[in-house]
Amino acid sequence: MRPGDELPPLTIPITRTLIVAGAVASRDYQDVHHDAELAREKGSPDIFMNILTTNGLVGRYVTDHFGPRAVLRKVAIRLGAPNHPGDTMTLSGTVTEVAGETATVRVVGANGLGNHVTGTVTVDVEVAR
Repeated sequence: MRPGDELPPLTIPITRTLIVAGAVASRDYQDVHHDAELAREKGSPDIFMNILTTNGLVGRYVTDHFGPRAVLRKVAIRLGAPNHPGDTMTLSGTVTEVAGETATVRVVGANGLGNHVTGTVTVDVEVAR
């Protein structure tokens, strides 16, 4: 692992089920994450994914790449364009820094509206001995 290494992209279909299940699993019962009519009343074209679901998908993306012994140390993300049902988000990542067994990865998740999520993930990776 070296700075500049790219993680393979991960494409995630954004389904209504994913959005609602992620909100319920993270105990986020805000209506904009499960009730399309109320989301529209509040100015959104449909329900949208919550940040905790996005955070989990970003973490999964990084740990899937680095393996089952990878340990997330820090996830710092910022949301941009919302993830609505029927869209697709593609996660991409680039290693920006390596210090011993710790890597920092710049992550971007883009959908049809633009960048849904940007940020960095710091991960400890056990090197084979």
